[in-house]
This record gives sequence, C-alpha cells and structure tokens, in this order.
Amino acid sequence: MKKNVKVAIIGAGTAGLYALSQVKKQTDDFIIINSGPYGTTCARVGCMPSKSLIHIAEYYHSRKHFEKSGIANSESLKVSIPQVLQRVRVHRDILTGHNVKSVERYGDKVLDGKAEFIDRNRLCVGDDIITAEKIIIATGSSPILDPSWESFKEYILTTDELFEQEDLPETLGVLGLGVIGLELGQALARLGIKVTAVQSKEFIGGLSDPEINDFMVNACKEEFDVWLGGRATLSKVGNKIKITSGEKEILVDKVVASVGRKPNLASLKLENLGLKLDKRGMPNFDRNTMQIEELPIFLAGDVTADRPLQHEAADEGRIAGYNAVHPTEKFKRKVPLAIVFSDPNIAFVGVDYRDIKDDETVAIGSFDFTKQSRAMLMNKNRGIVKLYVQKSDGKLLGAQMAVPHGENLAHHLAWAIEKELTVHDMLELPFYHPTLEEGLFMLLLDCTKKIDVKKEGVLELSLK
Repeated sequence: MKKNVKVAIIGAGTAGLYALSQVKKQTDDFIIINSGPYGTTCARVGCMPSKSLIHIAEYYHSRKHFEKSGIANSESLKVSIPQVLQRVRVHRDILTGHNVKSVERYGDKVLDGKAEFIDRNRLCVGDDIITAEKIIIATGSSPILDPSWESFKEYILTTDELFEQEDLPETLGVLGLGVIGLELGQALARLGIKVTAVQSKEFIGGLSDPEINDFMVNACKEEFDVWLGGRATLSKVGNKIKITSGEKEILVDKVVASVGRKPNLASLKLENLGLKLDKRGMPNFDRNTMQIEELPIFLAGDVTADRPLQHEAADEGRIAGYNAVHPTEKFKRKVPLAIVFSDPNIAFVGVDYRDIKDDETVAIGSFDFTKQSRAMLMNKNRGIVKLYVQKSDGKLLGAQMAVPHGENLAHHLAWAIEKELTVHDMLELPFYHPTLEEGLFMLLLDCTKKIDVKKEGVLELSLK
C-alpha cells in the first residue's frame, strides 16, 4: 500500500495522542503508526500501576501505627501478593482500556508495524510506504538491560514484566534507586518482601541536596537494605542471582532492574535523514518547537530523553502536533516539576540545587517537618523542604523536598514560580489550620529572614 497524508504520527502513547489532539483541529488527513501494545507507558507499565502498588503497600504498612493508636491485633494482618498484583492489573486494565479505545476508534487511520525512514517525508512500514508532509516521532522509551544478563534474563524484572507476575518471591534485588527503583523498592519492602537495593551513586531518587538526601537514605534504610556508591554485578548461582557490589554480596530470587530507560530511536533508521546524531543516537532538536533541525519532523515525549514525565510528554505532544499543522511557533515550557511517590514524597520544582548552591544572590529557606503539627497527627512528621529565592526581591526560583504529601506542596510552589510570585506574595495568601500547607507557611517565614527586602505593615496581609 502507498498512502499520502498531511501528518504521520509514529507512536500511540501519551505524546502521540496529545499530538493528534492538535492535528485533528486542522485536518482529518493523518495516520497513526504504532508498534507493540496500545496504551501509554504511563498507564500500562509506568506511573499508574506503580501508584496502585504503592497505595496498597502503604495501606499495609500503616498497620505499624495501629497499636499506639488504640487499634489491636495488627500483627494478625496478612498480605496476599498474588491478590495485590491482581488488583494492580485491574486498575491498569481500566486505564489502558481508555487509551486503547481512543486509538481503535480511528479504524483504518491506524497502521500496526514498525516505521523506518526512507527520507524526510517517506516512511516504510512493512510493505507499506507512507508519504507525509509532516512526521511526529513519539515512540517512547524502553528499560535499559545489561547484555551480560541475557543468559539469566528470566530472573530479571523490569516494569514491563513486574506487574504481569502472578506472584513475587521472598527476596528481591533492586538495581538503581532513581525514581522507579526507589518507588518500587520501598513498596515491595512494605509488602513483606526482603529487598536489597543497590545504587552506584551516593544520591537517591534524583536528589541533589545533601541534607535531604541523607534524610531520605536513612528513612529507606529503616525499611530495606540499601547499598550505595558501588556498581553491581550479577551472576547466576543455582536458581538464585548473586548481587555483588564492592565487598558486599547477597543471593536473591530475582532482580528488579531500574537502571534507566533509552529512547526508542534505533529502529527508525534516522541515518537516512543525513542527521548528525549524538552518542546516544539523539538528533538535535528545539525543545520549544520540538522540531528536528530544519526538517518537517518533530519529536515528542520520552523519546526526547529530556524530561521523561507524563505531563511533559503531553505538552511536547501538543507542541509537536500544533507545529505539524501550523507555521512553526516557539512555545514557553512550564516550570519543571517532578515527583517521586516514595514515603515521604520527594519533589523538585524549578531550578535545581546544583545550579544555585554556590550562587551568593540566592537564599535558601528550610523547614523540618518533625515540627509540623498536622503531620504529627498523621504519624508522618518527618522530612525536610528547602526553597530557593532571590535575595534581592524574594522571588521564588525552585525547591527540593522529601516531606509528607510533597506532591501537593510541590504543585503550590510550581504554580507560584510559574506566576513569578515572591515570598511576600505567597505569605499574603490564605493558609488554613491545621493543614500540611502550614509547613509551606513556615518555610516562607524562614525565607523572609534571609532576603534583602522587608515588608511594611503586617507580613501576612496586604495594604490597601
């Protein structure tokens, strides 16, 4: 088959579908090319099933507070891992079902198969040739696996396999304590599995602030074994996997590999476009237009290896889709916001600690949640939040935290930074008592002591 279209979208995940939402506003002359199962990475194997697992694990973990709260017999509670995994799949299937239906309704505008570039406007999909005025690449990413694991790959679980398991063994190794490894490692440990996590770096969960990282490492060590600062090697010993890192070694039943993800670009034959690719195989693109150099081709989503987050994939899809059917426009990207759904939540907003730690024009406010009243009533009073502000005017720049319900605090701060608010602007907003948001109030008060500008009148109220 030969087919000519205005827009071809490669990939039916989050970025591809959001790109389509913009394309459809201007034309019905499009085709979606997809290889593999329908349903976004987020819904199938990423953020949604993992959050279901985390939520169940937190239910079970909360039994440790029962006795001191007057609830007896918590020691008799048991968890069924097969039933937990089945419940996760129920949630997963509901969410992926919505994604699948949203693609299938386009009928013959959907083509199954792997796309390869012939040139800047033509794609080969099996025996089919697609000629498109504009092409959007939204092929996502895949877990990184070490080739040396090939001989015992049945003992290695990535998020692609973890949620498909009927049961899980008594012991698991977790390689990598980035976002995925930390979330899953803690959840699995809370479900009663003996977890040993290995991280080649000293920092976990994407943290860069040493004080917050030290707190979070110690919090994790209370729940499972954590080995930091050494690369892990794996070898098969009988029906077990031996993990070795420096002088440490342990035998585990299986290993959850979370050492990163790679963009799904290799099979597209980008070399046929005459592009210069970097060492990762990535072409040069503009993240404000999503356009690859001057070609009629756009990237969107995890395939960019830039901000591999669902909300960023959605925005990149919107930008790529808009520019595929309009003259190319540059779009302002939103304030960076990332959340790790560990307990307590880790979150990052705006500028990173590494970029401001030696900047004398920036003040750092902090608040320790051990002193937060609502968190104490919830048996969650632990954690640290830090806020970075300009000394000269108190303008909010960024934040890093590991605090209870940090997902909510991070959103408040992201919105404030997006609107270019100052410390004093924030303090004039309402804060209800007793809420966790009062921790943000105390954080802002700490910042007022460290910035140059002082406010006349009542600190928490504006003058008419």
